[in-house]
Amino acid sequence: MKKIIFASKNEGKVAEVRKILSELNMQIVSLSDVDFVGEREESGKSFEENAKIKAIEIFNNYKLPTLADDSGLVVEQLNSEPGIFSARYAGINADDEANNFKLLKNLSNKPAPHRAKFVCTAVYFSGEEIHTTVGEINGKIISKARGTNGFGYDPLFVPDGYSKTMAELDPGIKNSISHRFKAFDQIKQHLLSV
Repeated sequence: MKKIIFASKNEGKVAEVRKILSELNMQIVSLSDVDFVGEREESGKSFEENAKIKAIEIFNNYKLPTLADDSGLVVEQLNSEPGIFSARYAGINADDEANNFKLLKNLSNKPAPHRAKFVCTAVYFSGEEIHTTVGEINGKIISKARGTNGFGYDPLFVPDGYSKTMAELDPGIKNSISHRFKAFDQIKQHLLSV
């Protein structure tokens, strides 16, 4: 079975991507599975640049086809913040609570609704070909966290067409509408066609 490395140690994200790509009949291994040590640098100026940096670095280490992604929250009233800094919005070692607190603080003097979107850029690198896809989900930020089925900004984000936050939605529904699903589903279609 063909092996692909997914450049992540986040087991929740790895499980999600394995499920999306399950039709491919390929073994998807994480950075933990290949005993990767060290930190991948995210020095790009966009989600796409960061995803490409990760994919190329991991491919060069292991010489196996590699998947990588970079994703985050983009808020209109904050000039697209937190954007590529979503995971470290409140500082390098910030947790979800600190990032959410900073987001709400920065929106506190702005009028609702707080339009936002989650963006995911996914990259597949075979060593020869680099294929990039983008998935987005639009919605709004609410002023009080709700739900426990998610991570990051999920408890504050209500997708368009829903009354529940991403953290309140059933995981099956969330995973079928998410930015990550949309980006990796396009990767799946590409790999099925090559």
